[in-house]
Amino acid sequence: MYGAGNSCCQFFLIIPKTLTLRKYTTYANPHRKLKNMNKSTLALNVFSGCLLFSAGTGCSSQQKDNAAITVKPNIIFIMTDDMGYGDLGCYGQTRIKTPNIDRLASEGIRFTNAYSGSSVCAPARSALMQGFHTGHARVRDNFFSVYRETLREGDYTVAMMLQDAGYKTGMFGKWGLGLHDQYGIPRRTGFDEFFGYLNQQHAHNHYPEFLYHNETRVYFPENGIHHTSRDLYYGNHPYDENGICHPLGIDDPSKAKYAFDVYCEKSLEFVRNNKDNPFFLYLPYTPPHGAFVAPELGIYTHEDWPLPYRVWAAMVTRIDDEVGKLLDLLVELGIDDNTLIFFTSDNGHIDGPSGPDGVTAGEFFSNSSPTRGMKGGIHNGSFHVPSIARWHRHIEPGQVSDLIWAFWDFLPTVADIIGVPVPGNTDGISILPTLLGMHDKQQQHDFLYWEIHRQQAVRMGDWYGVKNRDGKLELYNLITNPAQDNDIAALHPEIVQKIADIIQSQHVQSDVWPSPGESDEAFKLRMARLGITAEDRPDNRGNF
Repeated sequence: MYGAGNSCCQFFLIIPKTLTLRKYTTYANPHRKLKNMNKSTLALNVFSGCLLFSAGTGCSSQQKDNAAITVKPNIIFIMTDDMGYGDLGCYGQTRIKTPNIDRLASEGIRFTNAYSGSSVCAPARSALMQGFHTGHARVRDNFFSVYRETLREGDYTVAMMLQDAGYKTGMFGKWGLGLHDQYGIPRRTGFDEFFGYLNQQHAHNHYPEFLYHNETRVYFPENGIHHTSRDLYYGNHPYDENGICHPLGIDDPSKAKYAFDVYCEKSLEFVRNNKDNPFFLYLPYTPPHGAFVAPELGIYTHEDWPLPYRVWAAMVTRIDDEVGKLLDLLVELGIDDNTLIFFTSDNGHIDGPSGPDGVTAGEFFSNSSPTRGMKGGIHNGSFHVPSIARWHRHIEPGQVSDLIWAFWDFLPTVADIIGVPVPGNTDGISILPTLLGMHDKQQQHDFLYWEIHRQQAVRMGDWYGVKNRDGKLELYNLITNPAQDNDIAALHPEIVQKIADIIQSQHVQSDVWPSPGESDEAFKLRMARLGITAEDRPDNRGNF
């Protein structure tokens, strides 16, 4: 029994029916023994797919509603690509319109201290799927030298966990964790259906030659020669007086296939096909990443802004439109109340396209985190992302939470929701108590850890430490110095030592990337000792 004593609600543990879990490795280096997983802070219980609660007196209306949870919820995780913390109306944006995403926030909980798994695409996804930070995850950067890493046989994902629990799983958008000729493609790592891009470089082109449906290429001859040259798909695409884009290299824009539109429609088909059983829908959307182009400017057609800003806004609002279609479908199918939706972005903001005066879209829309940092960096804003969760009858609407959490918390949170044990080690904690309004039951992170480009960072409460490639450890207070331009390491040696100890303990060596502080020569010698040659790490960056 959990929650006895002064708690108003009691939760009784019923042993779930046996689940057959697959073999997996716990960390990228399975030979190093690490401490056991964090224990979930809330034991939700499954018996034949039902969550059972015993509600005492004096519960809030939200906690009373929890008594009505009788089936496993559908789970949808929407992750945009390069959307800034401030691109959404619910995070203070005034020029770009995002009414549907704002509705998610007003009907759920909006987080102000949510963090991505990394400051670039692929490792953020690895952290999300595996429940590990980048000191332990398989994929730790978009590539090293010329090689893109893949999830490997034995790597366990949240999608595999949900499959094992009887969920249908679908992924529509950008994968980034395995190419078509590598092991870690979606259908080997937990997804029943996939439609989209495998290679993140391929996803720079919004009018591609083809996308993948599972392992089969689906070609779009309507997209002409657009894909044949970076100058074409990254070119300055003209828009007519009605705001319609005429993409370079495409003869008839009315027939062109904008990848985002295509895989979003496929995702709606997945929902329709699985409305009668629990499903996990992972939507790693590609806009506004890559080439800056939208099929139409829509409501921004006649704004008096320079064209690049109108294009950026149109890409963000197009995401919002698709979120609206998804929400409408859930209502139409009668499954809205039993669907938990997460919405976030994969890393800190980017500059975006520049106007004629050199001002970037990021500057024009003031879309950055309140703290220093952006995509590809190491400071707090490089990882700080917008994040929203909505679950009717279970998440009290209109909340704002300052809980500090990160992508690697998603896997243990899902495990808590569906009532299964976390399979092995994880760097995460369950945030389910916060979702359910049980804040006094919420476990807190002692720290968050990241590494990228041989640099390391730690958030520990209000403290933020950065260890640069030269080995210097800088210390900032995020509350008093969000710009992170006043290094106070010399004033707090005890805090510096704690962060140094965390940095030392949280990194496990990878056989793809150099370790922080490791020289190129030392890395080459380590690879030689492991028997890894250039043939094992081929140039596959452009392997679509």
